[in-house]
Amino acid sequence: MLSVPQVRLPKLRALDIRPYRHQGQPHILLRDPAQISDQTLLVPQPLAAVLNFCDGKHDARAMRLAFERQYGMVLTASSVEQLLTALDEAMMLDNEQFALAQTRALARYRQAAFRSPALAGASYPAEVGKLRQLLNNYLDAVDDDEPLLAGSAHAWPGASGLLSPHIDYMRGGNVYAQVWKRAAAAVQAADLVVMIGTDHYGSDPFTLTRQHYATPYGCLPTAQPVVDALAEAIGEEAAFAGELRHRGEHSLELVAVWLHHMRNGQPCEFVPILSGGFHRFIQNGAAPAEDPLLNRVLDALRTTTSNRRVVVIASGDLAHVGPAFSGRALDATARNRLRAADDDLIEQMCGGQTENFFTSIRRVRDQNNVCGVAPIYLTMRLLGATAGQCVGYATCPADDSDTSAVTVCGVLFGG
Repeated sequence: MLSVPQVRLPKLRALDIRPYRHQGQPHILLRDPAQISDQTLLVPQPLAAVLNFCDGKHDARAMRLAFERQYGMVLTASSVEQLLTALDEAMMLDNEQFALAQTRALARYRQAAFRSPALAGASYPAEVGKLRQLLNNYLDAVDDDEPLLAGSAHAWPGASGLLSPHIDYMRGGNVYAQVWKRAAAAVQAADLVVMIGTDHYGSDPFTLTRQHYATPYGCLPTAQPVVDALAEAIGEEAAFAGELRHRGEHSLELVAVWLHHMRNGQPCEFVPILSGGFHRFIQNGAAPAEDPLLNRVLDALRTTTSNRRVVVIASGDLAHVGPAFSGRALDATARNRLRAADDDLIEQMCGGQTENFFTSIRRVRDQNNVCGVAPIYLTMRLLGATAGQCVGYATCPADDSDTSAVTVCGVLFGG
């Protein structure tokens, strides 16, 4: 039974929400990326549209009436109540029950010796030998004598930064290998790696953790003084409000595994940072270069790492387009436009044109859903006006009919 506050103003939590077909019928699948709930819910269309009004501003009756006004369809009161009950029981509502469960989960996470690999044994082998063989196979497939993209050199031992994909290895393995093979000398010489990854399920500008990051090769120790300085710049509460998202977020884990592999299993200090999207700047027209919080964080990073051998890594993919991302099916014309848009972004990256990179995103209101905007922008700002060179690019299928795509690239910055 729903409690009175939940009935009055139910609010959906930040969830992984995606289209799903069940028994031939369209549904919406709900999953908790923070893994506080291990349940998934399937909500049939058109009932799933009620979720648009589960925003903490409508009670159950107002949700039903708003749905009926917008969609011209009648819903029974019981169908809305059953949906809210299912959401509540699955801890998918932002309420007291969820808050208690979150507190317990956060305590367990912080008491652990390290952040355990969430994807080992699923997205990549958990056994070291098999993992090493898999990644070495990708590296061996990179021809050392092949011409690199954008006029780049064969190796960048002095590279100060890179853009790595964070797509699954099966689709992006070749691009991972192209950028990481050429960054090997730099990452092996580094004594500190700052990694900024896309926060897929949070809108917080920055989310930190003090937990070390484990991979099948061992543990990458988190640089506590750097994290402390960043927390002071952000504010302790804001910096760790979404810390549990580190637990299941793939954008840092998949790249950290490559880092550890390229260092032959040797650890180095590590600063894992999740960054939410830049939609606020796209919507309000503000310039990220003038944002006080961004500038405080970048200043803190520069100050605390000035005497270190640092490599800065942006973990980000490029476009997410097509029906899998609520867009139109891709045809040849759309694919050509997509490649031209990606080429424009890559040109800005390789030219060290940080503000032009973001302007290209904002000009089209991020219509291609570039999920690496924040990590790429922040990495470029941290490195300064540093030229880059693209060493890999791929268009990866994102549905069974090949009408959706994710694009990825690898870029080396510095020299």
